[in-house]
Amino acid sequence: MPELAKSMENYVNKDVKEIRPSAIRDFDMQISSIPGLVKLTLGEPDFNVPEHVKQAAIRGIQANDSHYGPAAGKLELRKAVANYLKDTRNVDYNPEDEVLITNGGTEALTAITFSLLNPGDKVLVPTPVFSLYFPIITLTGAECIQVDTSADDFVLTPEKLQSELDQHGDVKMIILNYPCNPTGRAYPEDLLRKLGKILHDQNVLIVADEMYSELTYDQEHFSLATIYPEQTLLVSGLSKSHAMTGWRLGYIAGPSALISQIYKIHGFLVTCVNDIAQDAAIEALNNGRQDPDAFRAEYKKRRDYVVSRMEKMGFDIATPEGAFYVFAKIPAQFGNDDFNFALDLAKKAKVGVIPGSAFGAGGEGYIRISYAASDEKLAKAMDYIESYLDNLE
Repeated sequence: MPELAKSMENYVNKDVKEIRPSAIRDFDMQISSIPGLVKLTLGEPDFNVPEHVKQAAIRGIQANDSHYGPAAGKLELRKAVANYLKDTRNVDYNPEDEVLITNGGTEALTAITFSLLNPGDKVLVPTPVFSLYFPIITLTGAECIQVDTSADDFVLTPEKLQSELDQHGDVKMIILNYPCNPTGRAYPEDLLRKLGKILHDQNVLIVADEMYSELTYDQEHFSLATIYPEQTLLVSGLSKSHAMTGWRLGYIAGPSALISQIYKIHGFLVTCVNDIAQDAAIEALNNGRQDPDAFRAEYKKRRDYVVSRMEKMGFDIATPEGAFYVFAKIPAQFGNDDFNFALDLAKKAKVGVIPGSAFGAGGEGYIRISYAASDEKLAKAMDYIESYLDNLE
């Protein structure tokens, strides 16, 4: 048995051996056993799913809606997605062949990369960003080109984009997340139009990850799909907008020629999304478009509180315009090792955050705090962090 165990790695895909587990989940697990820990680690809304959405799921269960559904998703839900995107993005998607229902945004992005990327293809990823992007690109054999945006307040500028395209030549795809996890930065319409023009002129496929679009505070959300629908794959879902992270309900909208290929990998990965989550999503999109309003107002209040407290402590913060994260630069006197800072913070101050280096280039020396938590928990965490810093000085 020992000899067999030693040889187990010979059975593992060589590319899988090279990638790390999710740095976010890995660090969260590492510190979760600390007694009394105030966890501000995961992007998990602390609100409940709206009651009318839950009731739609219950009705589905009672109606025995428990069998295989269409691999692309229920047509009624695809129509609801198309109607929602028409109203919010002013884009006409055919629900028959331009909308695909997925098992959350994670599966949507994985199905896209596995379906469309070839070994050697180049993909631009503005960073810091959700760490999922890195392994799903790498596992296809494509090249992930991290574009560090930290020098520009965590926003990809047209000048930086053009420079990267000139430097790397034939770039096939860009994955742009806005509002962004972990920085909370959103992109105004005028900037997106400039970026879109460059990408359009150079025939770069745009993957617009808009999972946090309903949680934009200080401006109207604008989508690249609105101006370049033929060149954009729009990814979103109900995890953040309706606090449905555990329901795993996402979608992709885009050109039928691409959706038809993504559909193949999607089917092999998950067969179909569970019926009950789809029943709930139909209700949420048709009758619950105002549900995120209360969440958004509460998140904005929490954002303002956390930013104010942390800036007084000496953290440098680019104020987030969406999502529910603060990406804070560790005060210079405490060094630049974000992993050890976050680990020490958890052990001594009993506050759990995520090291910024988990989010790629430009994240070093930062920590990400999720303010999707109660006012009481946030107040306690800020007090603990302040006391911790005072004791370090």
